[in-house]
Amino acid sequence: SGTSVLGAEAKGKIVSMATLHLLPNMTYGARPYGLVENVATLPTFAGQGFGRAVMEAVAKTAWQAGAYKIMLLTGRDNNAKGFYEALGYDAGEKHGMILRRPA
Repeated sequence: SGTSVLGAEAKGKIVSMATLHLLPNMTYGARPYGLVENVATLPTFAGQGFGRAVMEAVAKTAWQAGAYKIMLLTGRDNNAKGFYEALGYDAGEKHGMILRRPA
């Protein structure tokens, strides 16, 4: 409940996808917030607008659900920061931190 997987299809297969989690919240009038994970586009379909279409669908889904914000983390080494900034995401507002399960 609260999780959606959105994708773009071409040539009969999913070529780009993202997972959107809508999470309950006690602030901002109890409006949920969105957390985006696992954004991926097959390399042969990169740069063709599929990722942008998926991320626009993510935003539309979150806003229709009443979310007050959408957050995501992206790796430092995958050159995706500029892609997200072009979509309106701001890297300066929060710091992302990760705790991984010990081996």
